[in-house]
Amino acid sequence: MSVFDWEAFEATPLVRDPYDHIVVPGFVRRELLASIARDYPPLEDTGSHPISQVQSGPAFEAFVKETQTAEFREQFARKFGVDLTGHGQMATVREYIESVDGAIHTDSKTKVLTLLFYFNPEWPHEGGRLRILRSGTDLEDYAYEVPPLDGTLLAFRRSERSFHGHKPHSGHRRMVQIHFVDPKRIEHNERKRRTLRWRMKKLLKLG
Repeated sequence: MSVFDWEAFEATPLVRDPYDHIVVPGFVRRELLASIARDYPPLEDTGSHPISQVQSGPAFEAFVKETQTAEFREQFARKFGVDLTGHGQMATVREYIESVDGAIHTDSKTKVLTLLFYFNPEWPHEGGRLRILRSGTDLEDYAYEVPPLDGTLLAFRRSERSFHGHKPHSGHRRMVQIHFVDPKRIEHNERKRRTLRWRMKKLLKLG
């Protein structure tokens, strides 16, 4: 059995306003949430950790493994109408956030699609609910607000208009974040970094 409810995914239309996104409550099957929670990586700080570098149990590992399949990639490519051939994945996991998190941003240009999976059994808090924003200046001007509840998927296509953020919250907030990334942009950024390092070394030698 798949970790994901693909029927619910197919039945949920892509929303174009204010940018391409989709929200699927219960995308991670409800009967699997308890075991995923049990096997979630034990993280003690507020940072994001690469999934490849953390220890977890079998149910969480099964969730991660399915996100790396060809079917998973094809489903999101089809839903958003993008070609993800040759695009790598960056995947991180979090356990806690700080009150300084949630500032309005669009994500970096290296990212093509952002997928957020939430694993919190309840969310009574006003802060920490991600907002799909219409601008980069007003957190109250939002099209949709997503409570980070168990099994919910939020996915969006990165663009210069893909503003999102949330009101401050400090504490426990479980989330897995997966990005499909553009290899050409990553290569371009790496060339720029290498050039900058070379110039800095040259300047230091001249000095």
